[in-house]
Amino acid sequence: MAEKWVVNASPFIAFASINHEQLLTELADEILLPQAVVTEIEAGPVDDRAQQIVRDWPVVEAIPVPDELLAWDLGAGETAVLTYALANPEWTAIIDDGAARKCARSFDILIKGTLGIIISARNRDLIPSAAELLRQLKAVDFRLDDRLIAEVLAKSVGEEWP
Repeated sequence: MAEKWVVNASPFIAFASINHEQLLTELADEILLPQAVVTEIEAGPVDDRAQQIVRDWPVVEAIPVPDELLAWDLGAGETAVLTYALANPEWTAIIDDGAARKCARSFDILIKGTLGIIISARNRDLIPSAAELLRQLKAVDFRLDDRLIAEVLAKSVGEEWP
């Protein structure tokens, strides 16, 4: 089955900040950014690499948000990503926000986060070390729980943290 991802701002910014946004296109057959996500990225600092490259990515316009999803009161980007994935069940929501992930699970939306993408990249030998990419993300203030990182690295790719 083809991998189709609708990507939120946080994972896009994270990968762009360490010059690894190509992992998204190497792992997924199709990628989309909702317009609300592009708007969030474009509102960031002018020197932000994500802002500089976002114009080159495929964008999908907004679709009507179901009331049940609006009730979660998520950010505009998270809401747009989940709305698209809910309307298109073959698409995976690429999202890190805890509340948005909880919401996605309540609607049976497929989800994957930054950590999952890094593990997939390592398992497909697209990167030599998952731990190294995670160190780079931590260096640019990307927040991930160290215990979770250690557990996932050990179980999934046999790497140690830190």
